[in-house]
Amino acid sequence: MENMKVFSVTVEDGREGRDGKPSVGPVYRNLLAKQGYPPPDPEMSTTWTLFSSSVEKYPGNRMLGWRKFVDGKVGPYIWKTYKEVYDEVLHVGSALRASGVEPGCRVGIYGANCPQWIMAMETCGAHSLVCVPLYDTLGSGAVNFIIDHAEVDFVFVQDIKVKELLNPNCKSAQRLKAIVCFTSLAEEDNAKASQMGIKTYSWTEFLHMGKENPWEISPPLPFSICTIMYTSGTSGDPKGVVLTHETMATFVCGVDLFLDQFEDKMTVDDVYLSFLPLAHILDRMIEEYFFHRGASVGYYHGNLKELRDDIMELKPTFLAGVPRVYDMIHEGIQQALQELSPLRKWIFDALYKHKLYWMNKGYKQKFASPLADLLAFRKVKAKLGGRLRLLLSGGAPLSSEVEEFLRVTCCAFVVQGYGLTETCGACTIGFPDEMSFVGAVGSPAVYNDLRLEEVSDMGYDPLGNPSCGEICVKGKTIFSEYYKNPELTRESFKDGWFHTGDIGQMLPNGIVKVIDRKKNLIKLSQGEYVALEYLENVYGVTPIIDDVWVYGNSFKSMLVAVVVLHEENAKKWAGLNGYTVSLSELCSLSKLQNYVLSELKSTAEKNKMRGFEYIKGVILEARAFDMERDLVTATLKKKRNNLLKYYQAEIDALYHNLTTKK
Repeated sequence: MENMKVFSVTVEDGREGRDGKPSVGPVYRNLLAKQGYPPPDPEMSTTWTLFSSSVEKYPGNRMLGWRKFVDGKVGPYIWKTYKEVYDEVLHVGSALRASGVEPGCRVGIYGANCPQWIMAMETCGAHSLVCVPLYDTLGSGAVNFIIDHAEVDFVFVQDIKVKELLNPNCKSAQRLKAIVCFTSLAEEDNAKASQMGIKTYSWTEFLHMGKENPWEISPPLPFSICTIMYTSGTSGDPKGVVLTHETMATFVCGVDLFLDQFEDKMTVDDVYLSFLPLAHILDRMIEEYFFHRGASVGYYHGNLKELRDDIMELKPTFLAGVPRVYDMIHEGIQQALQELSPLRKWIFDALYKHKLYWMNKGYKQKFASPLADLLAFRKVKAKLGGRLRLLLSGGAPLSSEVEEFLRVTCCAFVVQGYGLTETCGACTIGFPDEMSFVGAVGSPAVYNDLRLEEVSDMGYDPLGNPSCGEICVKGKTIFSEYYKNPELTRESFKDGWFHTGDIGQMLPNGIVKVIDRKKNLIKLSQGEYVALEYLENVYGVTPIIDDVWVYGNSFKSMLVAVVVLHEENAKKWAGLNGYTVSLSELCSLSKLQNYVLSELKSTAEKNKMRGFEYIKGVILEARAFDMERDLVTATLKKKRNNLLKYYQAEIDALYHNLTTKK
């Protein structure tokens, strides 16, 4: 243990809680910030300066790439250079200003990742406008809510999303002054918009208007609001996270300083494949960083199932995804292995163990076993385009098994990070080539401090061994407020620390592992949030059930539930189906399980739930959740950890059956 490498520095000791205040653990900081945060570059204090200085340095570099559809087939990547993007941004900005948009106005961007998304975003920077991504997987009502709440007047929109905006349910669209399409609008959409008094423009028309009416730019100040990013709230309405230019620019400088300490340098030839939504902080900050470095971003062509095709075409050097994407890559490689002859499979396994052994001994991934790479793993690398250098996983914890497998076989660095919209992206990040980081999310980022706080009702103590508690963060890359929601802002900051609601464990070497969620809001493996209590309330009205405990976790893509049967209705069902057995015997009938699932499904449909909120498997229970078995509190609140312990074996078996059935 003497020579254990430590990856963060303690700048303040932990202290016991008193006067009803919780205990707090030590304050941890990035090694580069030991003497205080490094001074950020004053020349790079807004996202506009990040972009415009790259245009000066790298005008001819490829910036944005996309694939055109020709006769229904996807073509090769086409590129715009930094200078070409910059010129378009100036025209779009002039057209906006000519249409009466003033600095400080809120501009919505609605649609899939593409070059126009970024040009609209950079235009906001050029004229001190506030960029508001409209994000529709928060449910159809979310777009309506955001336009109204953020007071959006102008929207840039993808052609297929125009119908959503002009839909009668989207009442707040009435307030829009104009819609600019990423491409061009269908005739009927134009007609409908003009009936509503909304001006419409195709991208080309708008560019032309800008050329005819040139307008000086009005760049933002560091403290100007850059973006209001909406994120799922526990109680329904999305929360608007306010991020200033300075916060985002400081984050980018922090990534620069962090990466600079490693041998492998980022270069202008690096290429990122973007498929995570730009309305999400992770993709947005990666792209901001790539633009700052004069590197290239290529967009996927819109179908996740065909991502492999984009990878082979673009040959990216960097991929960022949620665990679900890496699970898919892992499954793909595993399937290919099943098709090998027994001898070749044995050789693959032997080479895998050999390389892993040397990596665990501390050898860098590329020197651990050049022979294994040559014989087996370069083929895996080739299937991922052949140039991959770094894989980043975020959004939910990646399973250790998949992480280790990718580290050994992809011949690239694999790191996990952890963060929220509120922390402007990653507030912890892994080091490349360190095996002690498998299953953990890294150490604090350059510009933020991190500490754990006691959560007594869940039994988490930051001064215990192991040190566990709610992850709290403060520093230069934290959001300024929830837009128009001072109460929620006050609630989430205590003593200047932002409380994330996630439970972390601090490992002895100064890195963090995320182990739980404080509120019963969980994230499935594809990165979607699910509010369990809310679902239980909705599903609870189904006549055949008396009570329901919904379970899901970040390593699974499906929800399951333990259902307490409604005695009378279950007996009625049994009578109609010719069963004369006790309630507990009914619980093991697969016919009744299927019936309960179909009833839950119709409840879900009635309540317009989203696909990932449907319950995919059930365990039937005759006995109510009770205090005798310590499954509920005196006020009948469910003790989730205890329920999980109690039903663990059945849940594992249920997930096993569901995944093999697929």
